[in-house]
Amino acid sequence: MNSRLFTILCLFLASGPMVAQDDSRLPGFEEIIALRSAGSVAISPDGQHVAFTSGRTNWSKNRYDTEIWLSKNGGQPFQLTNNTDGGSFNPQWSPDGQWIAFLRKSGEHNQIHVISPNGGEARAMTNSDRNIESFDWSPDGQRFAISLSEPEAKSQKDRKERFGAYEVDDQEFRRSWLYTVDFKPDMPLPTDLPCYDTKDSTAQAWKCLEWPKVEALIDSVDYTIRGFKWSPSGDKIVINHQPDPLINSFFDSDISILDVESGTVTPLVENPSADFFADWSPDGKFILYESSLDNRTSNYYLNGNIFKIPVGGGRAIPLATDFDEEIGSLNWTETGIIGAAWQKTKRFLYRIDPNTGKVTLLGDNPRLIYGFSVTEKGDKIAFNAESGEDLNEIYWTETANYRPRAITNFTEQIADWKVAQSEVISWKSKDSATIEGILHKPQDYDPNKKYPLLVVIHGGPTGIDRPRPVPSSLYPILHWLDKGALVLRPNYRGSAGYGEAFRSLNVQNLGVGDAWDVLSGVDHLADQGLIDTTRMGAMGWSQGGYISAFLTTNTNRFKAISVGAGISNWMTYYVNTDIHPFTRQYLKATPWEDEEIYKKTSPMTNINQASTPTLIQHGEFDQRVPIANAYELLQGLRDVGVPAKLVVYKGFGHGISKPKERLAAAWHNWQWFNKYLWGEEVQLPFDKEKEKDKE
Repeated sequence: MNSRLFTILCLFLASGPMVAQDDSRLPGFEEIIALRSAGSVAISPDGQHVAFTSGRTNWSKNRYDTEIWLSKNGGQPFQLTNNTDGGSFNPQWSPDGQWIAFLRKSGEHNQIHVISPNGGEARAMTNSDRNIESFDWSPDGQRFAISLSEPEAKSQKDRKERFGAYEVDDQEFRRSWLYTVDFKPDMPLPTDLPCYDTKDSTAQAWKCLEWPKVEALIDSVDYTIRGFKWSPSGDKIVINHQPDPLINSFFDSDISILDVESGTVTPLVENPSADFFADWSPDGKFILYESSLDNRTSNYYLNGNIFKIPVGGGRAIPLATDFDEEIGSLNWTETGIIGAAWQKTKRFLYRIDPNTGKVTLLGDNPRLIYGFSVTEKGDKIAFNAESGEDLNEIYWTETANYRPRAITNFTEQIADWKVAQSEVISWKSKDSATIEGILHKPQDYDPNKKYPLLVVIHGGPTGIDRPRPVPSSLYPILHWLDKGALVLRPNYRGSAGYGEAFRSLNVQNLGVGDAWDVLSGVDHLADQGLIDTTRMGAMGWSQGGYISAFLTTNTNRFKAISVGAGISNWMTYYVNTDIHPFTRQYLKATPWEDEEIYKKTSPMTNINQASTPTLIQHGEFDQRVPIANAYELLQGLRDVGVPAKLVVYKGFGHGISKPKERLAAAWHNWQWFNKYLWGEEVQLPFDKEKEKDKE
């Protein structure tokens, strides 16, 4: 096999498949991983300018850096910030539109910086001794509200000095509290003049320059603040708070109102389950929020509830009660409440009437709208979106005359690439549930030919797959398509976008029902004569890894499987994970209450039936799906004589977040499936170089 990778400079040998000689080319793994992307977006107060973040890959430092770009009056975007020591993120316009504030690491901690939209150098506005976690401009633009983690207690330092490092489970944390700091754009920097220990100077009066002082609004309290926002009048701040920052404490999240002048904190929303602040009404009289009410047993997969409530307290008024999906990223503007929601494989913008609660479609293009930013008037909006055939771009439009126009062109990066041809298909599962999926075909697809099939399964389970030209970086989908395969990405039961009832279909049926959906999708393609059923593989990460593990031990229809960060035994998972409520909600019991449901849904239960060669990929410090699951599956497969390989990605948790390790993961999957579906022994470039050295 020829495993050369075509790159821009054509310098790398053995980095991927050979490029066909036509008008389009197959990109290298590195190029896919290094695609520049559109990120968060912030529209100026007058709606004329759009700031957004864009990520780049820094291979030498093995990281992804984000900087802020700006489009003025719909013009060509230009890079506004440039931090050689890291990234710049979370851009926010000042209320008068004269400044853009953002976070950037300065020294040891994240600090607020500002820059003029007209350009120039960014400068720090804070010198906090702790990371600034988030911030919000006051309505008059004179100061910021900021969140900081509480200082390390002296007792903690003393304990480390005497006893070294140890941790008591669920008791080691530092809460986040609320502070303010003045915004002084014209202040001299403390570094502008020296500050002497003595008063010796030719100056008659000498005063050291200082940074603006951080003032406490809420500190030394027994809860942590997870979100906050100034009221339109600037005399109040709404806060989301919960007992501590531990991951499962969100169930006890409540909403209170802080009177800035007096410092009084008044509880407003205190339901038995999670309450999350969304926005203020434009007149400051109401709070918009989302709530699980008293639901602590099924809120992982059931719809949440949207309410408005008077700031002074009173009856909560439900909104959007007839809409069967989650509407997120809610913004209350003068023209209504705007949010985004999945509808099958599409994600559109919607407007909620705050008086009637009725939901109407704001716009149905592009087909996939992610993050957005809207003016207070609600007359102009910018968003991050894609059509299904291009990469994410930043769009701008007036809301009354909804005609989105792209102001970026990230898609030009793939103009000469061989990309995935995508279509949405549907089929009936074993229990007659209708399942959708994305079928990717090669550019030279021949309907009269039968193709090998690769099934790529998303995580979640409330994730969703959708048409995309470059579907993945961990799984080399473009390369398999070019090699002559079809790729199916099923939106199995539990996926978002199909309503509450569909998301509930795998409750007490995890793995089992999910496998029905995958295998019935395979049967659907086979019945159409599209695939070679003797050459099929399956793979996925997280929940997709769990379903892949379930397929490994419950069917022999696949030639190879890859399990990424997957659950192998629900009992092992339950006692090790950091999200125990997830398991109890989907299986409706603890292992001690219903051992049978844990056996029914665990891949390890049928390990003696396993026969499929299985690659296992896992992060070394994964807390969400602890690595014990990987070792259990590995040993079980080895004990029954099934070819199995475990790759542990050092230093990572549940996801692989650095480019070099993503490259390694792509190569490992390329090796595994090429071996078992095409009979090819693929070597890593490094291994080939070692062989040359031996020669």
